[in-house]
Amino acid sequence: MRRRSRAAETVAAALLLLLTAACGSRLPESDFENRSTAPPATGRPGAPLRVGVIASATSPVGGDAFTGPRDGAKAWFAALNARGGIDGRKVEVRVCDDGGSGVGNNDCVHRLVEEDRVVALVATTALDYAGAPRVSRAGVPDIGGQPLGPAYDTYPHLYGLYGSLAPRDGTTGWDGKQYGGTEVYRYFKREHGARTAAVVSYNQAASAAYARLIVDGLKAEGYEVVTEQLDFALPNFRAAAADIAQRGADLVLDAIDGHGNARLCAALDAAGARVTAKVTNVQNWTSSVAEDYADAPRCRNALWVTGSSRNYEDTGRPAVAEFREATRGLGTHSQWQLEGWAAAKWFTDAARSCARTEEGVTRACVDRFMNREEPYTADGLLLPVRFERLAAPPATRRTCLSVARWQDGRGWVSQGDMDRNCFVVPQLPYRP
Repeated sequence: MRRRSRAAETVAAALLLLLTAACGSRLPESDFENRSTAPPATGRPGAPLRVGVIASATSPVGGDAFTGPRDGAKAWFAALNARGGIDGRKVEVRVCDDGGSGVGNNDCVHRLVEEDRVVALVATTALDYAGAPRVSRAGVPDIGGQPLGPAYDTYPHLYGLYGSLAPRDGTTGWDGKQYGGTEVYRYFKREHGARTAAVVSYNQAASAAYARLIVDGLKAEGYEVVTEQLDFALPNFRAAAADIAQRGADLVLDAIDGHGNARLCAALDAAGARVTAKVTNVQNWTSSVAEDYADAPRCRNALWVTGSSRNYEDTGRPAVAEFREATRGLGTHSQWQLEGWAAAKWFTDAARSCARTEEGVTRACVDRFMNREEPYTADGLLLPVRFERLAAPPATRRTCLSVARWQDGRGWVSQGDMDRNCFVVPQLPYRP
């Protein structure tokens, strides 16, 4: 089960709706037949352990939209190798940019899985994960990927960063439906008394569909909902903002892209709107907010994010402090970098457990570690991640969330503890 109401999934809707046409077609399977007979780069004592990272680094969205998890994973492995690696074996990271297209993704899968014979994929961030069936058929564990599509709730051997309750037997979710909770809306209702919410979308099919999912969740929590649909080609942010201000919305949520969010915020400031929270997504959970929202100081300081991982600003936590020290040379910091770091740590913990066995570090051994019953937290960086393969979706679920608010001069400030911001909420169906 994907936690679709969580911010990490919001980015999928906000970006995929804009880029479907740009992703290109998929090559036939025959173009990617496995021509390698070499074993995975795992067996020789002392030989490097080879892992692959697929990122849509040069996607049509821009050069840095999908690079955070990649950079976090690379930082983890660099620090790990400086300490001697895994039982004396260094980790060799093979990075592939799929260009944000299905064709490019299939090419990356072919190169990493079938030619380079990586033992695992780590921190996959693919706009169009067309090669997911090939990864699954090869039995290659894909660890801690960002669920920008339904693949991590569809195929075995794929382990998304936020877990899954779905059977993952080749069919998405349960009979093609996925389920998401209402915990974000419950949080703002219970903690901040929010009662009216505005939902902003484009007049584009995917954007409108995701907006309907948000509206359904809000209504399930008893909100009065204001909907604003913008023309995709010529969006009138001023008109939408004026209506939101007049209707007195407490919350503003959206199914639009990052640039559109900044323009919407500027329009809200110009209209004099005073919302409790402009809820943004985990991809915008970065240190560049002051620059990105420079024209919207009031709205900027009403930006909130929700997610499933520990705030990268919480350096009082040893695991976060370790991440920040290892990534201090990066120009900006982001939550996606921290999540890529956590994904790489996840692989490392799996590989270390295998290194102590007679079998050694193999794809199959790492995969067995991923299928353990114990939830995984990456030393508290993640909310407990589970893969349960339930025969039917639960009607309700206890779900926790990480919450932070932007404040000029302080950055992202955590609101409560993610292990205690927990709610039992209904699970609502949707089709991806």
